Amino acid sequence: MLYHLLYPLHTTFSAFNVFRYITFRTIYASLTALLICWLLGPWVIRKLSDRQIGQYVRVDGPPAHMTKTGTPTMGGLLLLFAIVTATLLWADLTNFFVWIVLLVTISYGAIGFLDDYLMQVKKETGGLPGRIKIVMQVVIGLLVAGLLYARADFDTHVSVPFLKQVAPDFGWAYILFATAVIVGTSNAVNLTDGLDGLAIGPVTVATATYLVLSYVTGHIKIADYLQIQYVAGSGELAVFCGALVGAGMGFLWYNAYPAQIFMGDVGSLPLGGALGTIAVITKHELLLALVGGIFVVEALSVIFQVGFFKVTNGRRIFRMAPIHHHFELKGWPEPKVIVRFWIIAIILGLFALSTLKLR
Repeated sequence: MLYHLLYPLHTTFSAFNVFRYITFRTIYASLTALLICWLLGPWVIRKLSDRQIGQYVRVDGPPAHMTKTGTPTMGGLLLLFAIVTATLLWADLTNFFVWIVLLVTISYGAIGFLDDYLMQVKKETGGLPGRIKIVMQVVIGLLVAGLLYARADFDTHVSVPFLKQVAPDFGWAYILFATAVIVGTSNAVNLTDGLDGLAIGPVTVATATYLVLSYVTGHIKIADYLQIQYVAGSGELAVFCGALVGAGMGFLWYNAYPAQIFMGDVGSLPLGGALGTIAVITKHELLLALVGGIFVVEALSVIFQVGFFKVTNGRRIFRMAPIHHHFELKGWPEPKVIVRFWIIAIILGLFALSTLKLR
């Protein structure tokens, strides 16, 4: 919005020329989202507390978690407001990809809100049934993937990290592949959201990584230099990524251990969905498995645990899944689990960026 209002004035006042630069708008989208979360955080926490929208803690979870009962949740509403507002203020709103990512963010946020609303407000223990939740996510994923596939300039080749010459063409099956990336990332982030600040930290790091990838993928000269696929218009997604990074840092101010607020499904589902969508648009889909390695391990730990439990009639691989609970039950203090996962996320993000040259 500000881009459209102020950039045209550059012909009269040259200072407004800065609005043409994605880097400038990305920085200020990040600062805007951070300030929104930081300033509105106490008010949101107070309102959620007044309405007794508090965290429900599973009785079969780690015993130490019982102290978290009643902590305000559905803080993802604050995240979504900050991200969407900052993006609308600073992004080029004629950009198709910006609206695609906003569509996923808002629609997945609506699914998460419905789940949290049923559980926290209506006090329905199960919330939104898992199958219905997945079906809704898949439908939106198919819609988004179909819209991208329908673009004449969208490439269905998939680049493979470290292998410059390998890029299989998925053809129409790319719609299914892209949907799996979006839905899978959304649910993997949701599974990671189990400790104070555990999910928002790696999400912020992964998004910062894709901020860089969005910018270089959308810059024809840099993309050519790095020998990566150029996607016209994808650079504008750096503004959205900046907004998400800023919102993540602002939210972490209140979500850090001991958390004053949790994001809930209304936060984790759209953050993961947005991250998966950005990976698809920038043509770095497979690299997401490395960038979001924390989410991959968390999801696999649940899959392996459930599968092994069924096959062996009750035996377990981990003391508890997702795997962050396993380390808790081994005696690691919660802050140590969280910070070590953050460190791993940073290492994976840096390693993923190195693949731009390791080809």
